[in-house]
Amino acid sequence: MADHIREIVLDTLMSLEKSGDYSNRLIRGVLDKYDYLDGRDKSFIKRVTEGVIERRPELDYYLDHVSSLPVRKMKPLIRSLLRMGAYQILYMDAVPDRAVCNEAVNLAGKRGFGSLKGFVNGVLRALSKGKGNLPLPDGEKEPVRFLSVKYSMPDWIVELWLAGYGREAAERILAGLMRIHPVSLRFSSVLPGEEREGWVKRLREAGVGIQENPYLPYVFFAERTDNIGMLPGYGEGAFMVQDASSALAVEAARIKDTDFVMDICAAPGGKSILAAEKASGVLSRDISPAKTDVLEENIRRMKASNIQVQVYDATSFDGEYEEKADVVFMDVPCSGLGVIGKKRDIKYRVTRQETEELAALQRRIVDNSWRYVKPGGILLYSTCTIHTGENEAMVKYISENLPFEPVSLEGTLPTALWEQKKRLEEELRQAGAWGDKSHQPQVPLQLTEAQQASCIQLLPGYMECDGFFFAKFRRREDS
Repeated sequence: MADHIREIVLDTLMSLEKSGDYSNRLIRGVLDKYDYLDGRDKSFIKRVTEGVIERRPELDYYLDHVSSLPVRKMKPLIRSLLRMGAYQILYMDAVPDRAVCNEAVNLAGKRGFGSLKGFVNGVLRALSKGKGNLPLPDGEKEPVRFLSVKYSMPDWIVELWLAGYGREAAERILAGLMRIHPVSLRFSSVLPGEEREGWVKRLREAGVGIQENPYLPYVFFAERTDNIGMLPGYGEGAFMVQDASSALAVEAARIKDTDFVMDICAAPGGKSILAAEKASGVLSRDISPAKTDVLEENIRRMKASNIQVQVYDATSFDGEYEEKADVVFMDVPCSGLGVIGKKRDIKYRVTRQETEELAALQRRIVDNSWRYVKPGGILLYSTCTIHTGENEAMVKYISENLPFEPVSLEGTLPTALWEQKKRLEEELRQAGAWGDKSHQPQVPLQLTEAQQASCIQLLPGYMECDGFFFAKFRRREDS
């Protein structure tokens, strides 16, 4: 592997540390910039950069184990250089450790840190020598630290899931997030089956690894999709990037062809566009022109002609649409903990305090938007997170404080998914009612049977989709 390829990785990691940009966006930009490189080099850049981001807590733990200087006190460039070297040594057997060490030393010298070449060499060689016997924290004495290092997750998120789900389920969720997560392609639901299969065949012929999602016939997992926009069918509006979890929320609403739908936090538009394939009309809103521009681009490409787009802040009530909607989607801003497997740096961006602030924002949106639902109409609340304070707590709030009754999801979810939901709930009860002996159970225990039936927490490691939550409510006719 040529030095300049590793230098691109180093520059990307440094840019992430300085700019605070989202990693998926920055990596995509880097790959576009160096599109002239061969596939092997681009794959190396993507794998090492994403791997370092995803496994940063683990890498730092082991670097601290072999280094005389803690990672947090290192100069930013040396820190990034050692992290990328450590990832290659621990996770890329095809790359000789000696080559990793030598090229890291060369890069340190090239970037003006010649005096630290010996330090870089010593740390990486010590890691290489001891990699077969690197210790983990004691899983019994320090369960949070053990899981944090093993699955490269901040301590507070591990604590959150241990408290909510218990040890066994929390570890399964953590392991599920570490798996490779293919892109999900959601084909237009109005495409005839034969036409959809034709596009699937063309994608396979283009080298895409594609497999049907087990829950919905028009959602597929896709691998080897470096440039989505160049894939057969994308420009023609045959499909868009959308996880099955988001599509399942739309299906659960049971939209009729006479319904008027409002999607109040709509970008990038997956739910709005799928709803438009079923409804008479959709009003899609989001808070800024930047968000609605993305929304409109997807609407044009997917040829969804019955959607109106507006810039609007969902925390403000708009009396013009009071009691006008048959279905209102509230996919509110959230901590995003359910999509860490695809957006690896979310876990470093959000804090425990921010989740509390987000829960307050979500309540403001709900309080100012529920009146758009007609009496007898449907409110579909959703997030892409795994956090009872943003999810089950809101189910309790809506059904106990607003004129809505929970509606069971049974019959609106695929049978296989409903059965998975019930099995998971039973497993959690048997494991200690949503909490092990060292952690107190939280919100799920406090939900009534009707409230519990109205919502589903989709969990990586258990379900074949992102971590996602949605709940269904009907506005009372007399309200």
